[in-house]
Parts: sequence; C-alpha cells; structure tokens
Amino acid sequence: MTYAPATRPTFYFIGVTTGKSSIMKVFPEWARHLSLGDVEIRGIDLVPHDKVENYREVVRFLKNDPLSLGALVTTHKLDLFAAAKDLFDVIDPHAELMAETSCLSKRDGKLICHAKDPISSGLAIDGFMPPDHFATTGAEVFSMGAGGSTIALTWHLMQASRGANRPSRVVVSNRSQSRLDHIREIHEHLNSGIPCDYVLAPRAEDNDAVLAGLKPGALVINATGLGKDAPGSPLTFAGQFPDRAVVWELNYRGDLVFLDQANAQKQAQNLQVENGWTYFIHGWTQVISEVFSIAIPTHGSAFDEIADIATRVTGR
Repeated sequence: MTYAPATRPTFYFIGVTTGKSSIMKVFPEWARHLSLGDVEIRGIDLVPHDKVENYREVVRFLKNDPLSLGALVTTHKLDLFAAAKDLFDVIDPHAELMAETSCLSKRDGKLICHAKDPISSGLAIDGFMPPDHFATTGAEVFSMGAGGSTIALTWHLMQASRGANRPSRVVVSNRSQSRLDHIREIHEHLNSGIPCDYVLAPRAEDNDAVLAGLKPGALVINATGLGKDAPGSPLTFAGQFPDRAVVWELNYRGDLVFLDQANAQKQAQNLQVENGWTYFIHGWTQVISEVFSIAIPTHGSAFDEIADIATRVTGR
C-alpha cells in the first residue's frame, strides 16, 4: 500500500468503509463553521484486524508527511495501537491504560496517540440516560463486543466520581477470548468494586442467553460493529430485551439489524432505543478539537449549532 503525500493540510479517517460515512459531507461544513482554513478530509480503508505492517505503514506515513495533520481511528483502535505503539512519540494516559488509539495528532514535530472515546462515549451516554438511572433502578450494563468502545464506555460508567449512579453489574461478551482477557485486565486495574462478568459468545444465541438474565432497566449495547462493518446483529430475533431497558446501537449507518430488533420490541418491553448519531458527533468533534488545537463546546447552543449542521448536511 502506498499513500500520496498531502498537498494541503489534510485530516484522515482510518476505518473500514470510510467513503460511506456522513463525515465526508459533514467535515467540509464543520471546517467552514470552525474556521479551520484550507483543509480536506481523506479516508483510509483497512480490513478489520488487518496485517500489522499495514497499520505500521499508515502510521509511518502520517508521522512523516508534513501536511498530514492527524486522524480519527475507528474499528482499528486496539489493533493499530498494538501494531504501531513504538512509532508514537507521546501516548496519553487513557490510550496507555486502554491500549488503544482513536485519535492521532501532531505537536512540535511529535506524533501523539490519544484515546478520546472515554470522553465522547461519556458525553453521549450522559446525554440520553435518564438522570440517576443506575442509582434509582439498580440496573446492569450488557455490552456486546470487547473492543475500544466498550472499554471506554465501561470505564466512564465505573468511575467512583459517579457515586451511586453506577451499574450494579457489568457484563461484556465477545467472540474471542483474547479481547475479554484484555478488558478484564483494565477493569481490574480500575478496582471499581462493581461485579463484572466476561462471556465468550461465538454465537448470537450466547448473547440471547445473557440478555434473558438481565434485570429490568438494563443498558444493552451493540458495540460489535455488526450492522456497519459486517452484516448482522449480535442477537437473534428470539432474543428478549428486559423490561424498561435502554438499548444503544453505537452505529448510526448501515443495515442496523440490532436497532430493528430493539424497535420491534419497543412498545411491548417499554424500551428506550438510541442510535449512534450523537456519539458520532461527540466522537468527531473531540478528535477535531485535538487535531486542530481548538476548543469545541460539548453542550449548549454552540454545540447544538454544530449538531444542526451535521443534521442539515446529511438530511437526517
């Protein structure tokens, strides 16, 4: 793989099907709104769990190309970090703890690795969850997929600073054991006191079984990438959501079967169903803020204006 040097300041999106993302339409409008100047966005598509050398080649290119300013990383957060950790000049504390990167930026000639998901996922969760939901209901969290998003969002929900408003239990499932072992190590390091279960779930029926044992009010999350990066859902259509559950599909685009499954039970099970649109906005604005070294609001009328631009451009 070869990458053409940038001819003007360029911001990259490292993903799987980047050309289909709304960011390709939204970023130019945001750039004008935020007065970023003559900048462009380019996508870099890699297959999930790509070859180590492909990840290293991307990082070396970004590091050495003068007009390449930085990147947002999705899907490849853990794999890219593992493959190219030695190429980063600076690694922020969240990235070091979680062994992942969702953002690459440059300062004073140094390539910096950041993990922004703990911030962006926290902003999204706190934006849609009912106030004091966990404190008042004793609800659990079940996140399917043990990648970077689940690491980040469980880190946020397990923080002692949340007081009583934390899950009574956290359950994480994944199709491979190695990712479960990794997130278990992170949770043990946090020493939150919250019981955690790690379920090897190579089949959708395995996730159905976990779903059946959850208490009412649980937060149920699809963090697998299924529906966007690959077809399908981590659940079967026989899976039954608990009463009054909050169901969060992290994706906002693709054939979102998981979202369809939740909406089919919304009325009968009294579900609150959320997609990944606000997470998309927080995720991108946090990275843009870092790469371009500007302050971007996370709430209030100024943030609403940024969100409205994205909605208008995409017709959502």
